[in-house]
Amino acid sequence: MSVVRLFRTFPLSVRLLLINQLAGNVGFYMLIPFLADYLLDDLALSAAVVGVILGARNLSQQGLFLVGGMAADRLGARRVIIVGAAIRATGFALFAVGGSVAVVLLASILTGFAGALFNPAVRAYIARDSDDRAADAFALFNIFGNVGSAAGPIVGTVLISLGFELTAIVAAGVFLALTLAQLALLPHRAATPNGNNVLGDLTALLGHRVFWAFAIALMGMFALQSQIYFILTLQAQDAAGEDFSAIAVAALFLTETVTILVLQVRITSALGARARGPVMAVGMTVMGGAFLVPPAAARVIDAVTDQPVPAYLAVAPVALAAAILAVGIMTVAPFVNELIPRFGGPNLTGTYYGAFYLVAGVFTVTLTSLVGAAVDRLGGPLGWWPALLCAGTGFASAVAVAAMHRYGALPATSSDPDRPAPASTVLVKGDSDDATDQR
Repeated sequence: MSVVRLFRTFPLSVRLLLINQLAGNVGFYMLIPFLADYLLDDLALSAAVVGVILGARNLSQQGLFLVGGMAADRLGARRVIIVGAAIRATGFALFAVGGSVAVVLLASILTGFAGALFNPAVRAYIARDSDDRAADAFALFNIFGNVGSAAGPIVGTVLISLGFELTAIVAAGVFLALTLAQLALLPHRAATPNGNNVLGDLTALLGHRVFWAFAIALMGMFALQSQIYFILTLQAQDAAGEDFSAIAVAALFLTETVTILVLQVRITSALGARARGPVMAVGMTVMGGAFLVPPAAARVIDAVTDQPVPAYLAVAPVALAAAILAVGIMTVAPFVNELIPRFGGPNLTGTYYGAFYLVAGVFTVTLTSLVGAAVDRLGGPLGWWPALLCAGTGFASAVAVAAMHRYGALPATSSDPDRPAPASTVLVKGDSDDATDQR
């Protein structure tokens, strides 16, 4: 089934949120990649201050995922999505008018907080409205998100030549349009009380050992996916040389996007009837293995010739790694997002998405910092240590999720209907007030 045909099979709410993901990523990535240069060059801020401003955005988003998820469960996902889009529009508008550290810092915090609100809320809404087709819905979510993140910098490159302020206004306009569209078209879904207060929900969540084992096992997924913006980008620039570095990075993202656009629906369809644990283990193995390709290829090239090779040949292994990484992401991500709400049940969907992505966000910062240190001290971007850190993360994740499958700790899905849900999730199918008190 093609992407368009699959898209048409979902209800209006899911289709609207998929378009929201595409347009939102266009709006976000048309601005954020150019923010550091604006702060350094136009506002003449020091690198230390710029680091604080950018770090505040990351912290306000990753640190508040759980808050956004709990808000979605208690206030309704629709309301939180709309508020989040409106806050991001406000934050980008402040970038357009801000000329002081205080204003741009506030803008940065607001844009991060907005992401913490609507990211878990959007996933919760899609999971609920796609029912037993959640894996297919999240496969499309991956496609739309990647197309948007690839198109955003292209649009931004055109707009930034006309000024950062104009780019910020356009980005704010994108999120304002999304806010209005969701106000008008996104159906209301009432939050379902579960009988617990916030403290009770947190107690149940913190005590859910099986979920935390799952979150730790799969936290490497998001961390490795994010490395296309870091270590793979550094490798492409290093391999291409200064003259062709921009083209090499563009080719890297184009390769990832085209791979996902062409293969995502096919991969999810082919794997949809299989048990989730082995599928996710294979996907994480593929993701980890992708990072071994560039340093291995660099050693082969060095062994074959002492002469400089053409830029396209030097960059080709990094592009291949991006394509392999994309295949791994396509294998893992839809099923991870399908399983997360099955741990918490329909009343705590947003909370569990928020908790999972909080863990993943913290680990992403940790892994990226370690990879950066390895680049600086242990052989550069094409050295073995950065690759081994990433590969080891993928392989360890594969072993962990395979073990959870072996011991029956993963929630049952339509792909294995004969296997009962584990004890940690079976309670959420009832209507008892104690349904969220899971261990």
